[in-house]
Amino acid sequence: MSNQLNQANKAAVWDFWQKLNHVGADDVPATVRAAVQDDVDWNVSAPIDQLLGADNAITGFWTPLFRAFPDLKHAPYVFIGGIEAGSDLYATEAGEQWVSGCGYLTGTFADDWLGIPATGVKTNIWFGVFYVMREGKIAEAYLQLDILAVMRQAGFQALPPAPGAEGGKIPGPLAKDGLLLTEQDPLESRKSRQLVQAMGLGMRRYVRSRDGGDLRSMEQDKYWHPDMKWYGPSGIGACFSKEEYEDFHQRPWLEGFGDRNIAREGSGRRMGRIGEGLYCAGGIWDTAYSHHNGVYAGVPATGKLMTLRDFDWWKREGEYLTENWVPIDMIDLFRQMGVDLMARLRAQVEARKQGALGW
Repeated sequence: MSNQLNQANKAAVWDFWQKLNHVGADDVPATVRAAVQDDVDWNVSAPIDQLLGADNAITGFWTPLFRAFPDLKHAPYVFIGGIEAGSDLYATEAGEQWVSGCGYLTGTFADDWLGIPATGVKTNIWFGVFYVMREGKIAEAYLQLDILAVMRQAGFQALPPAPGAEGGKIPGPLAKDGLLLTEQDPLESRKSRQLVQAMGLGMRRYVRSRDGGDLRSMEQDKYWHPDMKWYGPSGIGACFSKEEYEDFHQRPWLEGFGDRNIAREGSGRRMGRIGEGLYCAGGIWDTAYSHHNGVYAGVPATGKLMTLRDFDWWKREGEYLTENWVPIDMIDLFRQMGVDLMARLRAQVEARKQGALGW
């Protein structure tokens, strides 16, 4: 029964996305209403944040989005679902039904959006989403959008250039096998979840005060292929080997944050750790994560307890993880550190109007 329910939930979300790809902007509200619960809890990356109820989700997110990108299309490259087992490290309520995916929204940037000036050209918005499904409809949504990348495509840079590769489009799975529209082998699914869980437990062995920049306590060589691909958000960028991942993301991140055993009970929302076939997904939203212990991206330590909006999709090949897509809400992260990236955008927009910022 759970497999049938999971397949039905995936089919409902896939149908929703396909309808959005083919309706006009005037029909978007009705399409959204048909797919979500009336009291849906709709959450989007900062500065949009939480929108409660279908009406607010439509007026606060969907209508402005389609006004800015009238020919918007969903182009996912990972798509999976699962019934939360309630038995792993980041367990949520047992029995919750999840559908999840990541990829791109693409469309012509025809009208300003979130204060970003329209460019009139095709724009790519990297997205990652987790839905909680109830009675065949979306009851909760957690949507990451790489808004900083939209700024960059419009000619604005709110963060320093990323240490990893930045610009262009973040690739999907090399094997182009991430859209799991059909039922997957339960044994392979279990292997994927178990490998990700073991990797996460390894990370928790790191102690910042003891290990510093020495990552060996986590024993991540057991879990990751040396030629792994790690795709992070604007401000971090993409890493094309385990060495790049450690140098461009992991060490700077642990220097800035680095607490691995913060008590998280009652804090924020944990995405269901779900796995299908060779893919696994998980994440947190507004969940206590780490104190701001050190300098990160030039921002001095504040000592604050940070919450995080962080999603992961992993690809397993054999006994190793080979690819990882990791959208993080960097605008929310930096505002907790006292840095308003939207204000940086507004200043750059004004400077361009005055002729002080070139194209």
